[in-house]
Formats: sequence, C-alpha cells, structure tokens
Amino acid sequence: MRATLRWANADLRAHRGEALFVVLASAGVIASLLLAGALLGYAANPWQRVFNQSQGAHIWLHTRGGADTAALRDLEGVTSLAGPYRTADATAASRGARAGIELRATGAQLPRTGRPLLTRGQWLASRTDEIVLESSVAQALWAEPGDTLRVTGPRGAAHTLRVAGIAEAAEPRYRPGGQPGTGWVLPGALDTVAPGSHDQTVGLRLADPDDTDFMVQRAVTVLGADRVAQVTKWEQARAEAGDDDRLLGLLFAVFGLGALLAAALAASGAVAARVRGQLRDIAVLKAVGFTPGQVVRAFLLQHLAFALLGVALGSAAIAVVGSRIPGRIGDAVSVWQDLPGRAAVMTGVPAGAVLLIAAATSLAAWRAGRVPPVPVARAAQPLPSPMTALGRRALGMRVPPALVLGWRAAFPRRGRTLLQVARLALPLVLITVALVAWSTLDQFRDRPERMGLPTALTVRAAQPGGPADAELRATLTRVPGVAAAHPGAEMAALVPGQTGTITLRGLGTDAEPYPSAVAEGRSPAGPDEAVAGQGLLDLLDARVGDWVRMTVGGRPQILHIVGRSIEPESGGRVVTTTLDTLRERDPLLRPGFQALVLSEGADPRAVAARVGAVADGTLEVRVTPNPADRLEPARAVIAALIGVLALIGLIELLTLIGTEVRDRARDLLALKAIGLTPRQIGAVIVTAAGLTALVSAALGTSAGALAGHWLVDAQARTSGMGAGVAQVPPFTVLLAVAAAAVAGAVAAATLPATRTARRRLADSLSETL
Repeated sequence: MRATLRWANADLRAHRGEALFVVLASAGVIASLLLAGALLGYAANPWQRVFNQSQGAHIWLHTRGGADTAALRDLEGVTSLAGPYRTADATAASRGARAGIELRATGAQLPRTGRPLLTRGQWLASRTDEIVLESSVAQALWAEPGDTLRVTGPRGAAHTLRVAGIAEAAEPRYRPGGQPGTGWVLPGALDTVAPGSHDQTVGLRLADPDDTDFMVQRAVTVLGADRVAQVTKWEQARAEAGDDDRLLGLLFAVFGLGALLAAALAASGAVAARVRGQLRDIAVLKAVGFTPGQVVRAFLLQHLAFALLGVALGSAAIAVVGSRIPGRIGDAVSVWQDLPGRAAVMTGVPAGAVLLIAAATSLAAWRAGRVPPVPVARAAQPLPSPMTALGRRALGMRVPPALVLGWRAAFPRRGRTLLQVARLALPLVLITVALVAWSTLDQFRDRPERMGLPTALTVRAAQPGGPADAELRATLTRVPGVAAAHPGAEMAALVPGQTGTITLRGLGTDAEPYPSAVAEGRSPAGPDEAVAGQGLLDLLDARVGDWVRMTVGGRPQILHIVGRSIEPESGGRVVTTTLDTLRERDPLLRPGFQALVLSEGADPRAVAARVGAVADGTLEVRVTPNPADRLEPARAVIAALIGVLALIGLIELLTLIGTEVRDRARDLLALKAIGLTPRQIGAVIVTAAGLTALVSAALGTSAGALAGHWLVDAQARTSGMGAGVAQVPPFTVLLAVAAAAVAGAVAAATLPATRTARRRLADSLSETL
C-alpha cells in the first residue's frame, strides 16, 4: 500500500494537468446535473414553488359575519394566520370578458403569511381605486397593469378600478362558472364596491401539513359550523395544478435522465482517456514488480479520489454560489432549496455519478492491469486502418492533405469511430429534443388552428332573453376581425354502463361545418357523423370507423366516429358533431354559445373589445384556453437545459480531442518527417475534430428530431389530447445547431493543434507506446 501511495503521489505530480482536467470535468458535470435538477424542480412544481415563496396557508376558511377568527391563533399546531380579510363577491368586466372575483381587503404592506407574489406591476399604494388581480383571473379578463376594470358589487352598482399589478397565489385558480378569482384591494375600495360587507377570509399555516383534516375540524368547531361558509385545503389547490405539474414533470424527466447519461459518459470518458494515456507508466510498474491487482487498485483509488473531489467541488459550488447566478437559473436554485426532494437530488445525483464513474474506472483499471510489462507498440497503440484507394486518389487529385488526412484521423477504425460519434451525438440528441418541445409550444401560440384551437373566442349571452341566434350571428360576423361565427352547444353525456362522463359538443352546421383539427380520418360530412378525441377513444376502447352509443339527458345518442381530432380540453374525452345532428334528437335545442374564428393576424383582445362594445354589455366574451399558457414557464427552463447539455457536450469534445492528439502523436510526427508544415499538421487535427463533430451533429439532430417528435406525440396521446401535435424545428434551426457544434469543435481543437504542430521531430519509445 505504501508503494501504491508513493506512485500515486509521483503520478499526480507528473501529470498535474491531466488530473486537474479530470477533477474539473467531474465538478462541471456534477454542477450541471444539479443545476438541471434545480431547473426541473423549479419548472415541474409551479404550485409548490409559489406556496413556499409566499409562505402559503394550508387552510383557507371563508366565514360569515360575526365569526371570531382571532381565536384561531391559540390553536395548537397553527404557526401563523393570513388575515383575517374582509371579503365580498363581485363581477369584473374588461375588454368584453367577465369573471367572478372575490374582493379581499388588505393593507398597503404585503402580509408575511399567504403573501401574493407580484409578477407584474406593483402592490397597492394609498389609492382606493386600485386592485391587484390573481394571475388566472387576470388572464381570463385580458387585464394588464394600468388597465381599467368595471366591477359590479353585490348591490348591482358598477365601479371602476385600475389594475395595479398581477400576482400569483397558492390558492385554487379561477374557473369560469365555478371558483371565483381573487382581487386584493384596500379597505376603502371594498367599502365603496360592497358597503356593509362583513364576510371574512382567514388562512391557517400549520406546523404539520399532514394534520390538515384534523385542524379543519378544530377550526370549524372553534368558529361554529354555522359561521363557516367554505373551506379550502392546500391539497385541493395542488390537485388543480397537478395536470400542469405532471405534464412538465414528464417532459423534463426525459431531459434529466438523458443529461445524467450524457454527463456520466463524459466523466467516464475523461477517466478512461487518462488511463489509456498512461500505458507506458503501467508497463514500468509491472516491470518493477507491481501485480495486476495492485495496478487495478492504484488506478481505481486514484480516480475515485479525483471523482470524489470533483463531486465535492461541484456540489459545494452550487450550494454556495448557485443562488447568485444571474437570471432564471439563480432564481431556480434559490427556490429549489425549499422545494421537496432537494435533499434526495443533492445526495442521489452525486452518489449516482460517483457510482457510474467508478464503474467506468473499474473497466479502465482492469484493462490497465492487463498491460504487459514489456513495451509492445502494437498492444499499446493499435495501428489505424491503411489509406483507402479513395484517399490515395484524392491525394493524387491535389485535394488538400489536411482534408484527406483529417478524415483518416477522424475515422480510424469502425468500432472506435462509432463509439466516439455516439458519445458526442448524445448531448445533441437531447438538445434537439428540447428544440422540438420549444417548436411545439410555438405552434400552439402561432398556429392554434392546427392544435385543436381553431376558435380564439367564445361568446355567450350574459343574461337570458338576449338576441335571437340568427341576429346574434349576423352581428358577430360584422365585427372587424371576425372571419366566421359557429353556433355551438355543449352538454354532458354518459358512456355505456354509466361508468363515466364525457363532453358532447355540437359545433357548426351541415352548411357551414366547424373547422376541427382532424389528425386521423376526416371531418363530419353527414348525419350522425362525429369526430372524437384520443381520451374518448381510449375510454370507450374505440377506433375511427366505430359507432359509439351514449346517453344524453336520459335519451340515447348514437354517433359514427369518422375521425380523430386533437382535443386540448377535458383530457380529450370530447366527441364533436354538428348542431344539426343534435337537433335530430332534440328539435328545440338552441345554441348555447358562438365560437368565433378570427381573421389572419387579428388580435383577440381587440376583437373581444369590439364585440363587447357592439353588444353593449349583453354578451360575455371568453378566451379559448391555450395549453401553451400553462407551459410558458418551460421556455426558460428549456433554454437553460440546452446550456447545460452544451457544457456536457463541450467536456466530451475536449476529452475526445485530447485522446486523439495523444493517440495519433506518432502519425503526426511521421507527417512532419515527410514534409508537412506545422500549419498543415495543425489543420489535420482541426479538420479531424470538425469532421467528427459534423457527423455527430448530423446523427444527433436527425435522431433528436425523430425522438422528440415521438416523445411529444406520445405525451399528447397519454394526456388524451392525441398524437399529431409535435412540431420539428425548421431546417435552418437544425442547421444552426450543427454549425454551432462544428464551430465549437474547431475552436476547441485550435489550441491542442497549435501545441502539437510545434513539437520537435522525435520518435522515441514514449511515442510508440
């Protein structure tokens, strides 16, 4: 053991640069993986992030006037209260859209518990005509800071409030016709809109969230059951945001696993390259009496020490300075410290990386133990394949020697070439998959009609007794920016066996059919024909071409499924037919809404404002929900993950370049001996690196485009939306990725090429081993 330690110390002193590179490579890989974990946690748990940042309440109690909420502070297990706040229900209108809101009177200072997180604008000042809206209701109203809302109180009086800011809160989100949104106002504003309001809302933050049900019982007992109007628990709010969490989680889990694999390959490649570079030293150790077992243990212990040091440096760097990184990455690391699962990632990722590096090092050390004690050139440096006839003909045609010899150096042997290209292509595959996800989000935003969202607005009568259907439709089609108005009706239907509920929609007429986004089959063109979402087909175990039976209001409805449509709503459990088909079953059926298709380039907000002005407040305009709105935070995370994967790819590239320069040193000296200039020798190295990167980029972008397309469609199919939504990035984007990879390889190879070209002409035993 003493001899082993002495050799390890001497080897470290003799190869400080290589040891430093291995440690820094391990540290960079671990730091990249931990940053990726922080970004994944930040994006895939939006509700938990908001809850932790805002010191959210686990229980929200909506009480009637006269409830003694101060007594809740004395309950054991309650750490703090949010409020109590005086509240009143109201209706807000903006740009033709309406939404129910709960006005909540608060102070000019943000509370410590249940604190709204401002995303835009500012908090309430001293003015009594301002309001801060929760983000989901602000989106439903198309409200921005500085806009004006028309707020109608419980007594029917209308008032004007200016939107001061938009905030996020860890509470149930706004749902049209269901859960009202939240609007924070000063007490004076509440007295103006709802004078005499005595209802209250109070939040309880608990020491143990698992005691939520028990604490609800105790709180209701203290206040009196007759004083409690509604109870909202944190599990309810988290469950409502669960669909977004799962979608983002599944999307980024693939990136995380891929990044872990790419990082492990990069780190293990650096270790294996260093072992291959010490074959002469291994032969000397064997010659002086080291056994194969001692050689294996020496290399294994040495590189495990390097890996542990690199892991410690990478983990310490993220723990100490990670939150100080500018931009979204620093915010993600800061918030990640309070998210669940951080401890598991901080210990699991480094431990897994060390195990993978140990496995790779064990294989390399085992090969080192088999090195013979007598220096044999062929065993140490396998000869490359001979020059092909095509290469000789290219040299004879005065093709630049750097290009021909660079190609030969880049692809010396089939097995090793495939391994190098595959390792370098893996990060590019993951980057391309990320770009496919990005392009799909752009498609939802720019071409929603291809993603099952042909209509941008839905118009309903604000009260019974509105205009007739034909009159309303004619009025809407005259509004500038409206290309078509399709009458529609929506109702719940029971599937066979009455084991589930689906959504039955009648949209458009036989004369003017609704432009459904059909991914398979065709649109309805005859009686009893319909298109269905993937979720409904999976529920009924049906396929395109089948007849399905359902029950609507106690009456049977039989439809022929002639196509599969992309359905972003209701988990895809939607069947759509024409309004004429539904009227065959119920002749008195009237449209419940009008779905508006806008002209190319029309602004939905401007069109909604025009519709509201034409209708003079008699119509309610709603925006069609877009899944891209929920996934918008993923853009910044995708961009950061691309940066992490690029760093991993750079480490892999540097390892490959260093290995090739060292393994081909004898060939380079031979080229110098036959008359190649230093510049030509350097060009050979740079060309080899560029060609390797080019082939890897072509393979990585192609495989990534196919894998990303399949992955996005598979996720859409699982969620019920249906396959057919994946969008491959434009060819110019993929070409830019490949060009960036080649440019990075050329830049990384420039310095090693310059140093190698300046070496003295010598051919010693050290060059042949």
